[in-house]
Amino acid sequence: MRIGIIGSGGLGSNIARVLASRQVPATIANRRGPASLAPLVAELGPSITAGTVAEAASADIVLVAVRWVDLGTALAGLPAWNGRIVIDGTNPVAFLEPGSPEASDPTNPLAAWGIKEIDLGGRASTDVFSGFVPGARVVKAFNHLDVQVLAQPTVPGGRRVQFYSGDDANAKAEVRALIDAMGHFPVDLGSIEVGGRLASLPFGALAATHFIAL
Repeated sequence: MRIGIIGSGGLGSNIARVLASRQVPATIANRRGPASLAPLVAELGPSITAGTVAEAASADIVLVAVRWVDLGTALAGLPAWNGRIVIDGTNPVAFLEPGSPEASDPTNPLAAWGIKEIDLGGRASTDVFSGFVPGARVVKAFNHLDVQVLAQPTVPGGRRVQFYSGDDANAKAEVRALIDAMGHFPVDLGSIEVGGRLASLPFGALAATHFIAL
């Protein structure tokens, strides 16, 4: 089984690192093209290759690891998903320009972290996300922790918990197996409506919470 990663920022690159450490083949892509990823793939070794977004999107399991505001651009014009598994690693937040009035807005409790919530009108973020990947089987995962710890699935005494949720049992089983193969401890939060909300940044009850399975 091959993994595709769309997005090479903190989330995409760190997932690629942990996959490389476990010799799990993956193709990583960004909007700047494969040449821009040459230093990263040279660092990670032969199990990780750089490709186009369309090539990454053709993998058996595809992680979308782009900013929320870039979803439309990143996922536009791709071939039909045809039931392939897509992991939603996004969160409905916008990143603020440092020094801008929004970055010091006293009404925004997230301003100190350089982000603001995007109002989805009460909808679960993965419900909105699914509209960008029609025909895919969507699973929510890899979105609730600081991206810098994703490449460190094991800690002294245990494994770092990674939440996932979804509405397709077979797709969830595949993602669970992937999380386990990466060294994280998979924990099923149930459906997208329930689990997706619990783990979604910025205000999910389990967002940014680090659990270790002993």
